[in-house]
Amino acid sequence: MDVENASMNIILHASNAKQHLYEALNHAREAEFNAIESSMKLVHTELLQAHKLQTKLIQEDTKGELENIPVLLVHAQDHLMSVISEKSLIEELIILHRNQNEQSEKINHLMNRMYDN
Repeated sequence: MDVENASMNIILHASNAKQHLYEALNHAREAEFNAIESSMKLVHTELLQAHKLQTKLIQEDTKGELENIPVLLVHAQDHLMSVISEKSLIEELIILHRNQNEQSEKINHLMNRMYDN
């Protein structure tokens, strides 16, 4: 396997996943909760592709088939792991936005009922 090409593709897929993560977070911020799922599916697809490449490289390395580990591969691994960490945090932020929105809707409903009486 061409390590440099695989490394660049890991970076590409991780970057695409990161873009979709922030799209999902923006949807949550704008209370567009129906749009989040499609963005998160794209995140999953991109991370899966990056992970498959990473797994192939690890398997080759364990078999002694990789002669050296270039800095680009180290960078790709670091980038992928950072995106995976961001994914966990963004999922929590989306939950917080959803909860805040639900609370705001309840408050608005109660306020409207109070002023209607």
